[in-house]
Order: sequence, then structure tokens, then C-alpha cells
Amino acid sequence: MNIEHLQGLIAAPFTPMHPDGSLNLAIIPAYYNLLKTNGNTGAFICGSTGEGVSMTLEEKKRVAEAWAEASKGDADFKVITLVGGTCLQDAVALARHAQSINLHAAAFTAPFYFKPASVQALAACCKVVADAAPELPFYYYHIPVLTGVNFQMFDLLQAVDGLIPNFAGIKYTHEDFMDYLSCLQFSSGKYDMLWGRDENLLSALVLGAKGGVGSTYNYAAPLYTALIEAYNQGDHGKARRLQQQSIDMIRLLGKYGGIATGKAYMKVIGLDCGEFRLPVRNMGAEQFRLFAEDVAALDFNAFCSRRGNLIHT
Repeated sequence: MNIEHLQGLIAAPFTPMHPDGSLNLAIIPAYYNLLKTNGNTGAFICGSTGEGVSMTLEEKKRVAEAWAEASKGDADFKVITLVGGTCLQDAVALARHAQSINLHAAAFTAPFYFKPASVQALAACCKVVADAAPELPFYYYHIPVLTGVNFQMFDLLQAVDGLIPNFAGIKYTHEDFMDYLSCLQFSSGKYDMLWGRDENLLSALVLGAKGGVGSTYNYAAPLYTALIEAYNQGDHGKARRLQQQSIDMIRLLGKYGGIATGKAYMKVIGLDCGEFRLPVRNMGAEQFRLFAEDVAALDFNAFCSRRGNLIHT
């Protein structure tokens, strides 16, 4: 398989929910338009931000179908779906489904209850899922802070190279820059290494990253577009200032409870995705008022994503 290296900002969308916690798929066309309008080149759905681990198999299929329909015919917008990790049979079913609806790629994260004991065991899990959808590029999603599986990804590339023909690369959500650079250089840059930490995107650009997957690209894509442009133009001082703006924005995630704060940012820009499902904690009305004040103090309106009138046919 010819491995395409993706570039630019790939958003990790939130899964829209109704107040009762059921899926609100009706707003996904507007969500797609938001991402396109603000320069995102793709969407990594049903991941951590998308609450994939909190959805049933059928719900994940419905979300994937909604994104496939919204982006249908748009070859420049790549939709990658996370097909799971712990239950290989479910991951196989979702990978086959992703292939049947013509998504760009499938991704898989490590089993995190019965954890693989070695890189070779992890590679074997990847092969089971990748082989189920041989026409789709396959990505491994490395996020050890959540899975507790923290092998060197350079070792994983060595294990899968020549074993999994459709292995495209890794979504790298970790801080091991030594390992990341070694992966970028592996086999003359064969594999696509998508950076997954928005708060240190600039550091990854220095090493050679060309594409990133992140939750804050949903609501602050113009900030990161400007950061990448400044870096490419050699204006490193401006790039550092923009990365600090990103960090200041991301600090509010911690201040107001974590990952669910991202949906509050979406509410601020006018696309209400509801709340996260349990066990994630959501903020109450008074917290949201205080959050909105802190957001305004960041001058968020100067760099946030904006809803437009893009109509894709």
C-alpha cells in the first residue's frame, strides 16, 4: 500500500449528545462545515475526545456513517475512526464497517485491561484488526497516559514493518521526543507520524512533524494555522508566542475539570455538542459562567474557529 502522509490540522471531534445523553448526529454536517471553514484537513472520530470508549458498537457505527455522509465526495478531508482496543472482535467489526463506508483510515489503540505483555503481542493485536480491512490505511494510536501501555513506538514499527501491509503510521500522543524522532526517521521516513499533543505542537514541528491530531483544533484551528505558518516562515518568536497562547487556553481544561471542558469551548463558539457521558464530570451553570469569563480574558475571540456558510456538495 502506498502510504500517504497526512498534513495540517486533523481535529478530534467531540461526539454531539442530546441532554439525555443520546447521540445528536443531526449537527454533524454543521460540524464538518466548521472544520472545513477553519482549515482542518480531516477528523479523527470516536477517539478520546469523541468518547469512543463510552459508546456502544452500534453507536460508533452510526457516528462513523454520519461523518462519512457529511464529508462524502470530499477527497481532501480525511476521516479516520478509532475502532477500539480492548475487544478485538469489536475492533474487527468496526474496521470492516469503516472500509465498507469508505472512510479514509482506521485506528486502533492498545488493549488496556488485559494489556499486551510485549511489543510483539501488541503488533499481533494490530495485525488482527488491520487484516480485517486491508484496503484501509491502519494507524496505531499511542496514548499511554490513558491505556497504561507504554512501549517504544520505534520498537513497534520494527515489529510491524513487513508484517502489516496497510500499517500507515502512528497517532503519537505522548511526550517522548527521542522516540518520536526515531519513528519519523524509521526506514527513511516511511510511516506517517501524526502528532497528538496540541500544547507542544511547535516542538514536534521542529523535529519534522507535518500533521497533527488534536481536540483544540475543533475550536481554535486559526491559532494553530498561524503557528505553523510562523514556524515555516522562520518567525520562531511569533511561533513561540502562539504556542504559549495555546498553552494558556489548554490550562483552562485542567482548571475546569478536564476533557469535558472542550465541549464548553464548543458551546462558546456556537456549536453545542452537549455534555460528556459518565464517568466524566461536566461543569455546572456557575462554573460555565466563570469559564466564559476566563475564556474572554484570553482574547479567545481573536483566534477561535468560526462557523461559516460553507456548503459541500
